Amino acid sequence: MADYDVAIIGGGAAGLTLTHRLGGINDRSGRPLRVALLEPPPGPHTPPPRTWCFWEPDGGPWDGLLAARWERLSVVGEDGAVHSSPAAPYVYKMLRSVDVDAHVRASAGEHVDQLPLLVTGVRDGEGQALVEGVGPDGGTAALTAAWVFDSRPPRPLPRGRTHLLQHFRGWFVRASDDVFDPGAAVLMDLRPAQPVNGVAFGYVLPLTSREALVEYTEFGREALTTAEYERALGRYCDLLGLSGLEVTAAEQGVIPMTDAPFRTREGRRLFRVGAAGGATRPSTGYTFSGVRRQAEAVARALQEGWVPVPPVPHRRRHLAMDAVMLRALDTGRVRGADFFSGLFAANRLGDVLAFLDGGSRLHRELAMGLSTPVAAMSLTSAEHAWHRLRARPARRS
Repeated sequence: MADYDVAIIGGGAAGLTLTHRLGGINDRSGRPLRVALLEPPPGPHTPPPRTWCFWEPDGGPWDGLLAARWERLSVVGEDGAVHSSPAAPYVYKMLRSVDVDAHVRASAGEHVDQLPLLVTGVRDGEGQALVEGVGPDGGTAALTAAWVFDSRPPRPLPRGRTHLLQHFRGWFVRASDDVFDPGAAVLMDLRPAQPVNGVAFGYVLPLTSREALVEYTEFGREALTTAEYERALGRYCDLLGLSGLEVTAAEQGVIPMTDAPFRTREGRRLFRVGAAGGATRPSTGYTFSGVRRQAEAVARALQEGWVPVPPVPHRRRHLAMDAVMLRALDTGRVRGADFFSGLFAANRLGDVLAFLDGGSRLHRELAMGLSTPVAAMSLTSAEHAWHRLRARPARRS
């Protein structure tokens, strides 16, 4: 018998969510699942703390841990026009990774083991998989599991026809006066100087009337240096009319935005979850909602005795629409600021969020498409369809 029913590699959003969902559930026979969460020992492989933002209706499983929540959202166009509306039926939410990590560890039951192991390899097998790694003392260690879920980024990353990066740096700031509205968030502010291709924007997520996360983000082919982000953030704070801010912490990252297909199954016993398994929505870089849907599907499969293949949690038509949007930005056919300004000016924010979360109806999506640069998007859609047709393998006669 394997040491564990499930081994989960990586303690980021995907690994923690899956561990939390599987803790305490039983398999089809009624036996509790034995779960191992494998993370590198503290050191250079430990990821820095970060925030995870997402939207969902009230009453979500993480509501008790939220660092902040906003029911009113706004988007600021390149010309300064403000488009505001309630996010209903959604609430925009923020979690801190340290809070999720502490909660999952504290609530893990007796059948969940948290093991410090820097995984160096996984050997797939017919009846079980062997996970090998290096422990805290530098020695090698191994365990077996019936199913292995790997949330680490694949190397190399899948490469699609279009490959952009969502790259960003944010400041957690504190002001000396009440300058923020903790009930409202600026989701996208398109007033920063725009790159030739792609898009640049800032956003403001207030935590209190004096504290906020102020972030600068670009969609483009290359990330900036830390010094370049710092200058961009300084200019954005000036644009907001904020001065004398104390920067209490910072976060920085890069999220791939690609039309590359992601596989969630790597072998008989090995699967990928999270960003590694296609949970990231290509057009937005948001991953948390996709992670939750994958965890729910895996838990249901294990309880029913099925092979627990994680789904790619986005509809095919949405992935096709995202591929067209990324291609239009990358080729310069569409100015990013024009695209997003038009989209948010003509549509209620709740409807746009429904589309970006995969819950919209086709007729609403077609109506939204008419608020984007129609000629450029139609040309890119036709090009995308032609490329897909040519890429299909020829049928044998």
